[in-house]
Amino acid sequence: MAYDLITMGRIGVDLYPLQTGVPLPQVTSFGKFLGGSATNVAVAASRLGRRTAVITRTGDDPFGTYLHEALQGFGVDDRWVTPVPGLPTPVTFCEIFPPDDFPLYFYRQPKAPDLEIDAHELDLDAIRQASIFWVTGTGLSEEPSRTATLAALAHRAKAGTTVFDLDWRPMFWKDPAEARPFYEEVLRHTTVAVGNLDEVEVATGVREPHAAARALLDAGVELAVVKQGPKGVLAVNSRGESAEVPPLPVNVLNGLGAGDAFGGSLCHGLLSGWDLEKIMRHANAAGAIVASRLECSSAMPTPDEIDSAIAAGAVK
Repeated sequence: MAYDLITMGRIGVDLYPLQTGVPLPQVTSFGKFLGGSATNVAVAASRLGRRTAVITRTGDDPFGTYLHEALQGFGVDDRWVTPVPGLPTPVTFCEIFPPDDFPLYFYRQPKAPDLEIDAHELDLDAIRQASIFWVTGTGLSEEPSRTATLAALAHRAKAGTTVFDLDWRPMFWKDPAEARPFYEEVLRHTTVAVGNLDEVEVATGVREPHAAARALLDAGVELAVVKQGPKGVLAVNSRGESAEVPPLPVNVLNGLGAGDAFGGSLCHGLLSGWDLEKIMRHANAAGAIVASRLECSSAMPTPDEIDSAIAAGAVK
């Protein structure tokens, strides 16, 4: 049986403060959570009842063991999560200053294991057979992950739905100016592109949302999803349909992870065959719910929670 969703990309341990509004030097306690954008998207879709798996790599260490246990607990298949001897599992710290300041501190030295994904070790048939395959911009930042990402996309050949999470993290690139040609190459192999204003500008050189969506469609995708922050989200497809949906009101506790909840819900909506507006409203609500909670992976909402938020018109 094919997977509903296979994601490929980052994994790590999130060590988040259990106190809000406190700088890291003064934080006294932390919570440990499964993290990494591609991994969180798989968790979010699993929460919504989808059969998911993630392709990534960890260190051969206790944190790597923890990540396997967490994935299994969330119902995400971990068969393609493999250890890299000699590299530590990444950890990520954040500071929490609601409503809109959440600095991230990535510890991925000397190199993150998830950038050691090798093309020769991919299960290309499973990738091709999945209903949705999800790749990220970070996966293009270094070899061999870059070649593995492109090999997977070439083999898939736009079968089903192939999503490119633009996922722009300039600190992961040795030379951020080199990113755009790789982004352009991946856009030719994918059917959906998702990103915020900074990310679509990196991919296309265009920042205005409607122009950026058009540029993404011109680059080869069939659906462009542009997140506009406080203005909500814009979705435009190659058939000329569009939807622009405002954000759901929420008291933000931690905005990190909201985009991954959005991504998991986006996949769920695409698999369900919903129209664009319904997909965007559902995804917005999923993201808002996670923004109201401290953690990321374990905060991913259930279908009932999302339906309740949509019905209420806000996250209570």
